Amino acid sequence: MADKISIRNKKAGFEYELLEKYIAGIQLQGTEIKSIRMGKANISEAWCHFVGNELYVQGMHISEYWWGSCNNHVPKRERKLLLHKKELSKLLRKSQEKGLSIVATCLFVNERGLAKLEIALAKGKKSFDKREDIKQKDTQRELDRIRKH
Repeated sequence: MADKISIRNKKAGFEYELLEKYIAGIQLQGTEIKSIRMGKANISEAWCHFVGNELYVQGMHISEYWWGSCNNHVPKRERKLLLHKKELSKLLRKSQEKGLSIVATCLFVNERGLAKLEIALAKGKKSFDKREDIKQKDTQRELDRIRKH
């Protein structure tokens, strides 16, 4: 595993205030892991929801494997996330509070070759919070330029 696969959701940090992060395994089918290892996945619109006591990710797009023939997977299907029972119950309680949701922030392949999804309990930002973040980034960039010269 010389090259590290890490697919980030850049919109999540801008749209949401990330409160708690968890790393979950993903239940994949056949050719999905091969597509992820090639970097052919998109999690910019991925969010999580509960069905019973199980957590599923919705809106994660994993492209079909080029050499998969008739055994290919469905690109935008729901995928089950694998977490411990304590983590699931904690997430279920917190996600039922008003204004909190669960979003996907990063999809990566670990040292053992398993696909993992970093999810975060998130609270939506207001438009003035987003403007404040943009101002802070601009001032930080300006300070870095001044320090460099």
